[in-house]
Amino acid sequence: MIPILFVILKIYVITIGLLIYGFFKVKKYQKSNLEPKTSFTIIVPFRNEAENLPILLESFSNLNYPKDLFKVILVDDGSDEKFHIPHFTFHISQIDNIRISNSPKKDAITTAMQHVKTDWVITTDADCIASENWLLIFDNYIQKNEISMLAGAITYECKNSFLDHFQQLDLTSLQGATIGSFGLNRAFMCNGANFAYTKSLFEKLNGFDGNDKIASGDDVFLLQKAIERFPKEVHYLKAKEAIVLTKPTETLKSLFYQRVRWAAKTSSYQSLFGKLLGLVVFLGNLSFVLGFFFVCFGIWPYPVFVLFAFLKFVTDFVLLYVTNLFLTKGKIKSLLLSSLLYPFFSTTVALYSLFGSYEWKDRRFKI
Repeated sequence: MIPILFVILKIYVITIGLLIYGFFKVKKYQKSNLEPKTSFTIIVPFRNEAENLPILLESFSNLNYPKDLFKVILVDDGSDEKFHIPHFTFHISQIDNIRISNSPKKDAITTAMQHVKTDWVITTDADCIASENWLLIFDNYIQKNEISMLAGAITYECKNSFLDHFQQLDLTSLQGATIGSFGLNRAFMCNGANFAYTKSLFEKLNGFDGNDKIASGDDVFLLQKAIERFPKEVHYLKAKEAIVLTKPTETLKSLFYQRVRWAAKTSSYQSLFGKLLGLVVFLGNLSFVLGFFFVCFGIWPYPVFVLFAFLKFVTDFVLLYVTNLFLTKGKIKSLLLSSLLYPFFSTTVALYSLFGSYEWKDRRFKI
């Protein structure tokens, strides 16, 4: 059993090493003094977000971008109470979601698309905060490159709690894998909280047709469809000014269900690389868990597990370090404890996502 688990670890180390290489292949983008030209429609699906929406909209009002070059469409997905839009100097409208599938968020974006008059749309979430140069840096990149889709990074606005730090570690690893896969020309993942594409591309891809039975995945499935048909038109915007802040979940239960929702999409990926990467990461974390129990029951000698854990920790740390440096510049807090607990959490999420159900926005979804 020891040789098998170390073979898995070797494959894991090589795979993460490739992602690290891919991370550096994606060059950081610095904006230049181009006059803003791109017209955007910002689509924000929401449900019961009366507390968060004013903060998001306030960040839009502070954007360093001409107010006549962007519009905001809020899509209400059955909130308990109607959200009353405060007065802002930019154009903002609110519409009701038209449900036609098993995916509320995909329906919300599809509904909003019927009202989009601009060439570009950019999606984000109600619990996010945009930086003042968010649209400016997107516009700058779009003007300089012939593209139809552009993915950006997200990071958490953390408080000083272990749960927040744990989530930041997990999100950092996902962002590192996302950027790394773009650098390897094997992009398969992005985040809908910071995701831009042309309306014409959305129409060419027939929107979310083919995966609308899956509750989530408004981002990754659209990305994978675009990569399959127009690979040269899909880019990643590795720029600090393009990073969007979002909130971590407040409870372990909501974190678990969120990660289950994300993991449940993996089996439906069109990307073979994405499926293989998911399998390698799962086996790497499962090997750590098995090794821990082997030590507890005296099957493995303690030094063997220490070596195994050390090799995995060092490999993970390199990807986490370079990604965190891009996302926050701060230290990775609670790193050791989070790294020890993460394989157990990740393995449980992966196994549960194969047959369980989850809650999302006060609704329950079957996998």
